[in-house]
Order: sequence, then C-alpha cells, then structure tokens
Amino acid sequence: MPTEMEKIDLEPQVLESGSSREFDPELEKKLLRKIDWRVVPALWFLFLVSFMDRSNIGNAKTAGMAKELHLVGNKYNLAVTMFTLAYVIFGVPANLLVKKFGPRMLVLYMFTWGLFVMGQGLTKTATGLIACRFFMGMCEAGFVPGCAYLIGSYYKRDEFLRRYAVFFSANMAAGAFNGLFASLLTPLSLDGLKGWRWLFLIEAIITMGVSLVCYWIVVPFPEDATFLTAEEKSLLLARLEADGGGVRDDPISFRRVLSMAADWKIWICVLAYIGSEESASSLSSFMPTILKDLGWSSRVAQEHTIPVYAVAFVVTLSCAWLSDHLRHRYLFTLFGSVLVIIGWGIELAYYLPAGIRYMGVFFVASGAFIMMSTTVVWLCVNLGKGVKRSVGMGLLPAFGNCGAFVSGNVFITAQEPRYPVGFGVGLAFAVMGGLACTVYYVALRMENSRRDRLSQSQSQAQDQSAKEWTSDAQDLGDAHPDFRYQL
Repeated sequence: MPTEMEKIDLEPQVLESGSSREFDPELEKKLLRKIDWRVVPALWFLFLVSFMDRSNIGNAKTAGMAKELHLVGNKYNLAVTMFTLAYVIFGVPANLLVKKFGPRMLVLYMFTWGLFVMGQGLTKTATGLIACRFFMGMCEAGFVPGCAYLIGSYYKRDEFLRRYAVFFSANMAAGAFNGLFASLLTPLSLDGLKGWRWLFLIEAIITMGVSLVCYWIVVPFPEDATFLTAEEKSLLLARLEADGGGVRDDPISFRRVLSMAADWKIWICVLAYIGSEESASSLSSFMPTILKDLGWSSRVAQEHTIPVYAVAFVVTLSCAWLSDHLRHRYLFTLFGSVLVIIGWGIELAYYLPAGIRYMGVFFVASGAFIMMSTTVVWLCVNLGKGVKRSVGMGLLPAFGNCGAFVSGNVFITAQEPRYPVGFGVGLAFAVMGGLACTVYYVALRMENSRRDRLSQSQSQAQDQSAKEWTSDAQDLGDAHPDFRYQL
C-alpha cells in the first residue's frame, strides 16, 4: 500500500518563481532543518580547507618563499596564473564527472590536490612550485561548481542563496584563519625546513585527513538520499518538482552540452563573475603584500587580514539572507560592485593615511564576495535543473576565474608599493561586473514581460496545458513558457 506521502500530486501551479504548491509547513520546516545540518556543514568545512590551500601562497610569499625559490621577476605571478589556467580548462569536465559519478568525486578531488599542496612545501625550485599550482588547479576545478550544484539540487530557488552564502562564507573564514595560521607557523624553522614550507606541509596533511573523513559524510544527490526517511524523501522530491522540476538523470552527450553552453545567460554572468573574481583573487594572492607595504611586518600584515575576512563574512551572509527574503538579486550584485569600486578608488589614492587605505581593503573584500556568491546563485536558479545546471555551474566559476589571470599579472613587482596598474584594473573590472549584472537584469525582465504577454494571448485551455510540468516540460527547463526568471 502506498503511503500518504507517496500519493502527493506533483503537478504544480507555476508562479513567477516556479511552482508554489502548498505543503505542510511543519513537515517542510523539519525537512529543511535536517537537510541544512546534513548538506551544508560538511561542504562548508571542505571549502574552508580548500580555500586555505588555494590562498596560503600569498602568506608563504611574504614569509620567505620568494627568496628561497628565487621567484625573481614575475615568476610568482606565473605560479598564481597556472592555477587559474588549469581551473579554466578542467572546470566543465570535472563538474560533469560529479554529475555522472556522484558527490563523492568532490572528496576524491580534495585528497588529490592535497598531494600537490604537500609538493609546494617540498619543492626546491620555482618550476616545481609552478607545476604544483597547475595540478592543484586541475584538481580543484570541479570542487566549487560541484558543491554549488549539489546544494542547489536540495533547495527551492528562494531558499538557495542563503545556504550557498553560508557555504561560500568558508572562503572568508579561511582567509581569516589562514592569516592567524600563517602568523603562527611561518616564524618556525624545524628540521631544516623554513616556516613557509611547514605552512604547506601541515595544510596538506589536514586536507588529506579531512577528505578521508568526509568521504563518508558528504551526501548523495536527492534521489539517493539515504539519510532521509521514505516520507521525507517523497516530500523533498515533491518540493523540487513543484519548484520547476526535479533533478533528472538526463543523459550527458557532447551535442547537448555544447547547445546548453551556448546559453547567453551563462556568459553574461561569466562577465559579472570575472569582475568580482579579479578583486577576490587579488586579495587572496596579494593582500598580505599590500598590507605589508602599509608599513607593517610580515606577521602583523598576516594578522591584519583576519578582520577583513571577518567583516566580509558578516556582510555577505546578511546580504544573502535579505536577498532570499526579498527574492531579488540584482540590487545586491550592484551593491557589491559599488563597494569594490569605492575600495579600489581608495587604494589608488596612495597618499591617504594607512588606516584609510586599510579600510579600502574591507570595501573590496566585502563587495567582491557579495557579487561572487549572488551571481552564482542568480545564474543557477535561472537555469533548468539537471545537466544544464551542471554545465552552467561548471562554466561560470571556470571561465569566471579568468579574472585571476588578470589579477595575477597586474600587481607588478617593479610598481610596489603603489601598484597603480593593479588597483586601477581592479576598479575597471568592478565597473564591468556592475554593467554585466545590469544587462542581465534588463534582459531577464524583458523576457519575463514577453512571456507574460504570450501567456495572456493564449486561450484558457492552452494556458492550462502549458502549466502542466510534464516530463517534456521539465526537459525544457528555463525555456518553458511558464518559467519566470528571478530578478
């Protein structure tokens, strides 16, 4: 005999944000609490470790790595760039592997890049460092988009951003913790190894250890969610269907992936993401150097990165909560862009007091992280679920990280401590990001209006038929005539 939950009618009533079929509020709250505790915390902790691995090169540089490895000229910039190159090349393939083989691929990626973090601590040459950074980028390419896809597969569109922002806040927590961690380790010199080497070696051990533990903790996709009861799983899948289609096990083929990758929405969001990523990666790789140039020692500069990330953490989560509550994305991405523009503008005014320039870094960090997290979710909720969302989530961080190509090469050693090119380019990219999200907003609004007019011109019978999310309609995803884009 089927249970009551199995008898749930999955046919939705499509509204602006997808379907809004009513379910028992108490059952939904209980289900969401259970999902929140199982899905997000493990991924948050993994991302914390991931971002520490990625950004510790900036702390290692100021602690003696550049001198010991003879990183003359722009060799350090090349090491930063090679990570980004691999990240761009392998982003989509790595994310499709997560879609095909399941979320445990995320943990496998993590264990593998931990080996290359260890390699950075053991290498004797600049070439070895550059090679390790490339292979790290290759292994990390599918991690963040894979996590975004996994989180998005469990939540409705107006529930997604605040969860993703919590996950994304791990990079801010990592930035703060990394400054403290580096300030404690880099002064050490044990067994003939300098402190900057121990920074890499200890983080590598942590990374591989965490990956082994989390292999058994990371959740599967909703269809295979064994941590839910049969009734809870039925309710979850019904909610997802009602929100515009569940996550389907649709086939992956080169032709389908290519056609999905041609969606204009992905590429306009890539431009917006590049605008914010350029600033975020600038801080990740060069903030200790920028702060040291204010007159602080290496250790004091590392410690001063902690408040920057702490403030960005609070501001980003606050904006995410408000954005979900209002079911609006555009003004928050624009707000982030304005903060970054103000921050880089302050840095360009080099002769301001050190305290004012330090304040400018707060503006840049907060604005960049607001833009990045909101842009990811804004694109994700406006793409059909399944393979298309996986493709979009692979392309956005991969090509969006092209901003790091720029940041890795505009902070020119010969220009320190003023860095007019580095700060000026950051400001220009922030303007580009703001313009891109504005174009995206206007285009979505126009398309929603067009679909509204089309819907009104149909007969009642045709309108009712179009509102039935059949199997074919689910395959249409965001192309379905009753789908409305979130603004």
